[in-house]
Amino acid sequence: MRVNNNNFTLPRWRFTKWLTHAGHDVPLDIRQALVSSLFGSLPVYAGGVFNTLMVSAVLTVRHPIPSFFFWLVLEFAVCTIRLFVLLRAHRAAALGEDTHTDLYLILGLLWSFSVGYGCFVSILSGDWLASAITCLSAAAMVGGICFRNFGAPRFVAVMIALSLGPTAIASLLSGQPVLLLSLAQIPIYFVAMTIASQRLQEMFVSTMIAERANEHLARHDHLTGLLNRGGLLHELAVRLSKKTGRAGGWALFYLDLDGFKAVNDRYGHGVGDQLLQMVAARLKGFAPEDAIARIGGDEFIVLSSVGERAAAQLMAERLVLEVSSAAYAIGPCSARIGLSIGIALYPEHGRDVETLLHSADTALYQAKSSGGRRCAVAEAEAADWRVFPADQPSLQSVAGRR
Repeated sequence: MRVNNNNFTLPRWRFTKWLTHAGHDVPLDIRQALVSSLFGSLPVYAGGVFNTLMVSAVLTVRHPIPSFFFWLVLEFAVCTIRLFVLLRAHRAAALGEDTHTDLYLILGLLWSFSVGYGCFVSILSGDWLASAITCLSAAAMVGGICFRNFGAPRFVAVMIALSLGPTAIASLLSGQPVLLLSLAQIPIYFVAMTIASQRLQEMFVSTMIAERANEHLARHDHLTGLLNRGGLLHELAVRLSKKTGRAGGWALFYLDLDGFKAVNDRYGHGVGDQLLQMVAARLKGFAPEDAIARIGGDEFIVLSSVGERAAAQLMAERLVLEVSSAAYAIGPCSARIGLSIGIALYPEHGRDVETLLHSADTALYQAKSSGGRRCAVAEAEAADWRVFPADQPSLQSVAGRR
């Protein structure tokens, strides 16, 4: 289910928070999408504005009295201000600024009150043609209110009450017994449309949760819960577009387990799978804020915001120690493995996904060829490499040699 891609800010006032409450168990991103849906499309809004302004203008000409003039002025003022706020909100959302959601919601309620006020004065005027026009207009607007604002059923309920409630009051005051029928019709309409908006919201939420679950499965490794190759490529694309990290730089660590095949062959794939899960747990514990992926077999990728060579070298050495220092107890088995790492820095060793992965993979080969349990940093695109044993932390010595 597609929604507006712009981020409209969540309400801040207590009343407007209540109006848009979607449930305590609804995730933040889905609540964000529900609020965004309230801003709707401009053509739908323009149709409603044209209808209510046209009806109020025609009936004011038909009844040039203060009550109708007040309705016309109120309708024009609310629609104009609401349109300005709506346009401003769309621009602000595109820029990541405050969209004044609270004000927009209050203006929506005020517009509903204007629709209800028009029905009220039309019925009390004794002009049944005017009453028919305004009540028909209000009924049409209520349908639009439901299907345009289903993301907030409470907001829909209050808007319907403000739009149709005055009709019931005017029917009681009109002295026309036949209009008392509205006292039965309006509550039924109110309940039906409120339930409809609630059901639509529930469908929207369940669909978004299902889409998010499918997206998670498509981008994550089923064994370890880490990103898979597809998830890694997506994360790399995001980083390359935003140039994250200090001064736009960041590091890609290409990890390969030393001795994993021997463990897998000796104890079986079941133990091997558990070992991969335990390694993934250590990686997540070591770098909880970084993107970590398993791209196949015993190969992993870590994307870190560290952008300096020395800092990346030190982090890689600590990663090797984290994974290699302690044995892995898997049932009756106890396994020890090592870790080799190839490091590529953005933008020094590549400005696109393919080049960065190739640079890191070549550095990893150099580390493995030098005996394993080491990390290698790509020196330049000319394939000059320096290899460091991870069990000898060398941040100061490396800086001194350079």
